Amino acid sequence: MITHAMEDYLKTVYLLQEGQEKVSTSAIAQQMEVSAASVTGMIRKLAAMGLLNYASYQGVELTEGGKKIAQEIIRHHRLLELYLVEIMGFTWDKVHDEADKLEHVISEEFEERMSEALGHPTTDPHGHAIPAKDGALQEIAYATLTEVDAGSSATVQHVNDNDPEMLRYFDQLGLLPGAVVQVVAKEPFNGPLRLKVDQTEHFVGREVAGNVFVSPQIT
Repeated sequence: MITHAMEDYLKTVYLLQEGQEKVSTSAIAQQMEVSAASVTGMIRKLAAMGLLNYASYQGVELTEGGKKIAQEIIRHHRLLELYLVEIMGFTWDKVHDEADKLEHVISEEFEERMSEALGHPTTDPHGHAIPAKDGALQEIAYATLTEVDAGSSATVQHVNDNDPEMLRYFDQLGLLPGAVVQVVAKEPFNGPLRLKVDQTEHFVGREVAGNVFVSPQIT
């Protein structure tokens, strides 16, 4: 039987595995804020169940069965986040933890009704792609705002949603999915970026800018 904790591990590995072949146990421990020993114990259980491949000091990769479960949980999570914002009036900084609790327990019928009520959306409130019903998920590797050259503009595609306080800050600055941002200047020695968002200029630190993912604005 797959427990909620197992689903959390599979989801974490799936998200960390994007763009790389294998994920280290230390990266999993850091992301989930648990001990390395806890990660090793759970990874061995999941490997025995055929949900991932694991060899000591070689990292972890999901099997097709593990990917399917992870994609389903991610679909639940991102649909729930959007439902909480669009239907229930939650702000985008409060939905991540709520969705974490609910993603494990909703039925497939509940999931489908949410999707229908929302018009079968493709992205969540933070701009992340929602897996399709069949599990297909196409995450595009966008550049961060720190990588945009001074004088250039870009469109915000998604933002990291792990920190509610940072999400509130994004909201204040207008750094929302779909917003067009001009990088007016980049201060030297790892200094802040001077941005223009909706005709208003802001100085933004590189840590914040590194959590905003963008595509180049076509001129």
